[in-house]
Amino acid sequence: MFNELVLASHNAGKLKELQAMLGASVKLRSVGEFSPVEPEETGLSFVENAILKARNAARLSGLPALADDSGLAVDVLGGAPGIYSARYADGQGDAANNAKLLLALKDVPEAERGAQFVCCLALVRHADDPLPILCEGLWHGRILNEARGAHGFGYDPLFWVPERNCSSAELGPVEKNQISHRALAMALLKQRLGLA
Repeated sequence: MFNELVLASHNAGKLKELQAMLGASVKLRSVGEFSPVEPEETGLSFVENAILKARNAARLSGLPALADDSGLAVDVLGGAPGIYSARYADGQGDAANNAKLLLALKDVPEAERGAQFVCCLALVRHADDPLPILCEGLWHGRILNEARGAHGFGYDPLFWVPERNCSSAELGPVEKNQISHRALAMALLKQRLGLA
């Protein structure tokens, strides 16, 4: 269906990770090849922001575009930090985001610390595509009381993965890329594209 897509991200790590999940039959190119400017994420949901980013990348490149909008949704916080996950501590980085989350949950008992990593993938055939392909992955776990592990990024050290009895940051990248929210969403997308 597609042999080349532009990824609506300037993040080389995300490009490499998604290319590995997608496989060799589809080449992913970074939107950074076409423009250094990131669109403002004005949506109120992962779906809206993924579509916004995909349309922008398609417009800039003239190619079909794939966008990923991901984050952490904590049940007791009403889904926060949600779409603001990367900017939760006003853009001060992962350590500040994690510290703010731990503070917000300091008096919350273990049984009420449920959370999920969310990934929404949006694929548009062109910038004005009226029917984007949307695939969502939810990775359920809970938030620890302190960081554990040295792999990954973001909230990985605080995210407990019950089926592996460890934090996300204690998983190696290959294993994480088989069970994560992004892996689940990508598996659905590959099915939709007939690549599975």
